[in-house]
Amino acid sequence: MRSVGVEEELLLVDARTGLPRALSSAVLAAASRDPQGNEEVFESELHRQQLEFATRPQTDMGDLDKEIRRWRAEAARHAAGLDASVVALATSPLEVSPSIGTGERHRWLAEHFGLTAQEQLTCGCHIHVAVDSDEEGVAVLDRMRPWLSVLLAMSANSPFWQGEDSEYSSYRNRVWGRWPSAGPVEVFGTADRYHAQVRDMTASGVLKDAGMVYFDARLAQSYPTVEVRVADVCLDPSTTVLLATLIRGLVETAVRQWRDGVPPARHAVALLRLATWRAARSGLEGELIHPATMRPAPAEAVVRALFDHVRDALEDSGDVLPAQEALATLLKTGNGARVQRELLRRTGGLQGVVTECVRRTLD
Repeated sequence: MRSVGVEEELLLVDARTGLPRALSSAVLAAASRDPQGNEEVFESELHRQQLEFATRPQTDMGDLDKEIRRWRAEAARHAAGLDASVVALATSPLEVSPSIGTGERHRWLAEHFGLTAQEQLTCGCHIHVAVDSDEEGVAVLDRMRPWLSVLLAMSANSPFWQGEDSEYSSYRNRVWGRWPSAGPVEVFGTADRYHAQVRDMTASGVLKDAGMVYFDARLAQSYPTVEVRVADVCLDPSTTVLLATLIRGLVETAVRQWRDGVPPARHAVALLRLATWRAARSGLEGELIHPATMRPAPAEAVVRALFDHVRDALEDSGDVLPAQEALATLLKTGNGARVQRELLRRTGGLQGVVTECVRRTLD
C-alpha cells in the first residue's frame, strides 16, 4: 500500500474581523514552546499571514483524515492565544496587504519577482504519494497529466480576491500561474530527461533553485514521492482526503499502465493549459475539458470519469466505498468556491463568509 502525506497552507486571520494577520512567527514560537513538541509539524510560508503543516505519511485514509483535523486544531489553538484563528481558504475574501517573510529566500523572491511575489498570498494543498524510484515517478507524472485539472476543479476554494468576486472558482490558480515555472508540463519519458530539464531551468538564472520548479505535479525534492501541487487548500478536510485517495489511485493506475507498456496520452501543453483555465474558471459548475478527448463535457461526467479511471486501484486498496460517498457529497454540496458564494448570499458580507469558514475549517 502506497503511503500518502499532505501539506496544507492555512490563512491566519483576526478572530473578530476575519482580516488576515501577519502572525506566522508568533504562532511558530508558540508551537515551539508547546510541551507536546509538535513544532516541527508547522512551517512558515512566503507571507506572514499564512502557516503550513505537514502530516506524517499514512497508508490508511482514516488515519490521514484524523491527522489533518488534528493539525488544523493545533494550529487554531496556537493562534487563539494571539486573538487569531486559522481558516482553510485558498485566498482571502477580505482586502489584505500581504507581508512577505524576513528570511533570505523570501527576500530573494521579493527582489526578483516584485509584484508577482507580493501578491502570492495564496494557500494550496500538496499531496505526496510514495513511488519506488524516479523512473517510476516520472512514468506517473507522464500519465497523470490530463487528470490534474479535474483535481483543481474539485478543490477550487478561492472565488474572492481583495474584496471582490473574481468570477473564478480558483483564482488562486490564476495568481499562482504568474510564476514562470508553474503549470502543466510535457511528457518526459525518462527520469534523466526530467532531471535534465530541472537542471536547465535552474541554470537559466530565473529560478533560485530546484525548489522553485512549480510544476502542477513533480518529483519531491526531499522524499521518494510524487508531489501533486495543483489543488487549492480545501475548506472541508474530507475533500482533502478524497483528493488524496484519488491521487493515490492515479499513481497506482499510472504505474500499472507503465508496467504493462501503455504509453501516456500526449496532449499538448497548450491544451492542458486550457483545461487548467477551464477548471479554475468553472470549478464543478458547468463544463470541464475531458482528459480523454480534450473536448468540453459536463463537470460531473468528467469527475466520474476520473473515478472510473482509478476504480481498480481503489478496489485493491479498499477505498472504493468511502471515496464514492465522499464524491457524492462533494457533487451535492459543491466545492469551497460554491460554499463561499452561498455563504455570502446568506450572511450578506465577506466578513461573515470568513467567520463561518473558520468554523468549518475545524468541524
